Amino acid sequence: MIYLDNAATSGKKPKVVIDAVLNGLKYYSANPGRSGYKTSIDTSMAVYRVREKLYEFFGAKGPENVCFTANCTHSINFVLNGVLNNGDHVIVSSLEHNAVMRPLHFLRDKKGITFDVAEVDFLSPEKTLENFKKLIKPNTKLIFTTHGSNVTGTIIPIEKIGNLCKEKGILFGVDAAQTAGVLNINMKKMNIDYLCVAAHKGLYAPMGAGVLIANKPIENITVLGGTGSNSNQMQQPDFFPERIESGTQNVPTVLGIGAGVDFVKNMGVDNIYKKELNHTQYVYEKLKKIGCKLYTPFPKKDLYLPVLSFNFRDKNSLEIGEYLGKKGIAVRSGLHCAPFAHSTIGTIEVGTVRISPGIFNGISDLDSIINILKKYK
Repeated sequence: MIYLDNAATSGKKPKVVIDAVLNGLKYYSANPGRSGYKTSIDTSMAVYRVREKLYEFFGAKGPENVCFTANCTHSINFVLNGVLNNGDHVIVSSLEHNAVMRPLHFLRDKKGITFDVAEVDFLSPEKTLENFKKLIKPNTKLIFTTHGSNVTGTIIPIEKIGNLCKEKGILFGVDAAQTAGVLNINMKKMNIDYLCVAAHKGLYAPMGAGVLIANKPIENITVLGGTGSNSNQMQQPDFFPERIESGTQNVPTVLGIGAGVDFVKNMGVDNIYKKELNHTQYVYEKLKKIGCKLYTPFPKKDLYLPVLSFNFRDKNSLEIGEYLGKKGIAVRSGLHCAPFAHSTIGTIEVGTVRISPGIFNGISDLDSIINILKKYK
């Protein structure tokens, strides 16, 4: 099978990640932070070392601000549910995933928060920034945006938006599901208060691996329980990571995250992005030549991720996706859990076929999808 669905999860995990997970099962099968015997202490230290790697990699406030979650969606929910209260206003982009939009609709109906949508300009980060800026109100508490669209691959200018938030005294949250490990992210430099990461994508960890790095407090907590600290109190600890991490951690997966960070650092984020974007640019031109409908301009460096949506011969995207799957090509088709983005590009009725090359793909993989589409009848 040729795997071209890396925007959903990295299809091939590096050996170092697999080895780290296996070592976690073999040598760290004890609950961290709960007991005083050697294996438990060793496990606590192993988990802490992963926090240190992530804190350094993303320029966070400190390792204690790194919290492990079930997935990026949970991380986003912790932020939106934890920060917003009745009367607060939020600004989001026009390319958001359901992981953002469903919680916001829920909070609007149940808590009385309001939100506005900033249109993303596919060619001008300055226009995108201006669209965010003009929506700011006196009660705007949070700007929360995807860093890169899982439908169009468009990169949002988060450093510019972060500077805007700092200037206006607004909290800033970023959904880095598509960008962590693919683009350079520095929370301090970009003024990011909350970074939500899908570690199973660009950091090559196992699925079910999420990270929330919180540089600012989270007031409202939706998951409470045992943390191994302050156990004589019935209130959830008010310090990170215990405020977020109730219950037993998935230690093998956490260790896999750490190994994934090492892998990405050794490869080089810029090198990964360059290779994956070159492949995306290559297949963009090939798809264009065989008459595919494309929804964005040519994916230029710094404006686009290695994520590309298309349709073919006015067919429903699900039909094309199924056809390619039967031919041994793994792509994603439909709405990609992001109907908001599809409404923006006018594909809410038909969806799109999405190609997302990864570091382990070659040009021959991309030629294969073109040759198979040419034979479609």
